Amino acid sequence: MLKIAKYAVYDIIRSKIILSYALFLLIISISLFMLDDDPSRSISSIMSVILIAVPLISIVFSTIFIYNNADFIELLVAQPVKRSQILLADYLGMTASLVMAFLIGVAVPVFIYAPGGTGGYLVMVGIGLTLIFTSLAFLGAVSARDKARGIGISLLLWFFFSVIYDGLLIGFMFLLSDYPLEKPVLFITMFNPIDLARISLMMKMDISALMGYTGAIYRDLFGTGMGMAITLLLMLFWAAIPLIAAVRIFQKKNL
Repeated sequence: MLKIAKYAVYDIIRSKIILSYALFLLIISISLFMLDDDPSRSISSIMSVILIAVPLISIVFSTIFIYNNADFIELLVAQPVKRSQILLADYLGMTASLVMAFLIGVAVPVFIYAPGGTGGYLVMVGIGLTLIFTSLAFLGAVSARDKARGIGISLLLWFFFSVIYDGLLIGFMFLLSDYPLEKPVLFITMFNPIDLARISLMMKMDISALMGYTGAIYRDLFGTGMGMAITLLLMLFWAAIPLIAAVRIFQKKNL
C-alpha cells in the first residue's frame, strides 16, 4: 500500500501541476502579508482565498488524477492486491501531495509573518478542506465511468458547497424571517464543510461581535476550545464518509 502511495506522490509531483499550486498559494500569501501591516487582516484575506481555491483545486485535480491513472489502477486490480488498498493508497498519495503543496504555499508564510493560534488553526482548516474535497473527488470519480461526467460531478459538488448551498440557506432564512432561526441555521451550517470552516475561522479571529445575536450563538459553539475540536472532528467525518463510500463502490465496480 505504501509503495503504491509513493508511486502516486512521484507521479503527481512529476506532473508539475502540484508545484504550480504550491507556487500560486505562496505568491498570494506573501503578497497579502506584504500589502498589509496588520497580520490579522492578511490572514482574513488568505482565508477567503483558501475557502475558494483549496476545495476547487483539490476536487478537480484529484478527479483528473483518478481518470488519468485508470489503466494503472486496472493493472493493480489484476494483481493480488485488495481494491480497498489500491484506492486508499491513491488517496494517501494524493492528499500527501496536496497537503505538502498547501504547507509550502500557506503554512510557511503564515508561520513567518503571523505565528500564533489563529495562523495555526487556519492551516489545520486548510488541511481539513483538502482531505474533504479529495474524498469527494474520489467518490465522484469511482461513481462515473466517463471522464467528462466525473469532472462535471466534481465541479458541481464544489459549486454547490461554495455558492448554491449559501443561496438556498439565505432563501430559507428570508422565507422564515419571522421565526427565530439562529439555532436551525447553526445546525444546517454543519452540512456544508466550507461554511463550517469559514465560521470556525471567523470565531477564532474573534469577529463574532459584528454578527449580532447569531454571532453570539456561533461563538458559544465554535469560539471555545471544545467547539473548535468539535469542528475539526466534523471535518474529519466529512473526509471519512465520502472516502468510505468510494471504497465500497470501487470494491463492487466492474472495471
